Amino acid sequence: MIDKAMEEALNGHLNHEFFSSYLYLSMSAWFQRTGLRGHAHWMRLQSREEQGHVTRMYNYLLDRDGTVTLGSIEAPPIEWESPQAAFNAAYLHEQGVTQRINDLVDLSLKVRDHATHNFLQWFVREQVEEEAVVSDIVGRSKLVEGDGRGLILIDQELAARKASPNVEPPPPVLGEA
Repeated sequence: MIDKAMEEALNGHLNHEFFSSYLYLSMSAWFQRTGLRGHAHWMRLQSREEQGHVTRMYNYLLDRDGTVTLGSIEAPPIEWESPQAAFNAAYLHEQGVTQRINDLVDLSLKVRDHATHNFLQWFVREQVEEEAVVSDIVGRSKLVEGDGRGLILIDQELAARKASPNVEPPPPVLGEA
């Protein structure tokens, strides 16, 4: 059975991952409206990846005989000043997620929950990748700021993103084939 403080903190983070999915889906819609379909595609896949993070945490809580508590999810912004501003916002968001994961790791050590500490290491590694990828896009966006041709090249590159293999499928429901 999982420690109650740890369970509460994991549920809080699970709901934050839902917000991350909403944020990236909102960004995808904004990019689609602005004609940057490659950017929209990248953000839509990012939204799905965040849903995979939710599923991973959801399954873990259930595996530890915890209670999954789904809370309200704040509405994300729907517009950004520019493509670069949207990716800057995504980068700041990912830095905040990293801090939240670090806080969860600290709590797991405090309550001596070694199973959760081990579980969270996947998220620690994932956040290194998340920040690096978004930081790279931010950097390239700065290089082409104001250059429509450069923006179109980045859009084409983002359109080539494939779905992440890190997305966990939902567990089978008993009685379903």
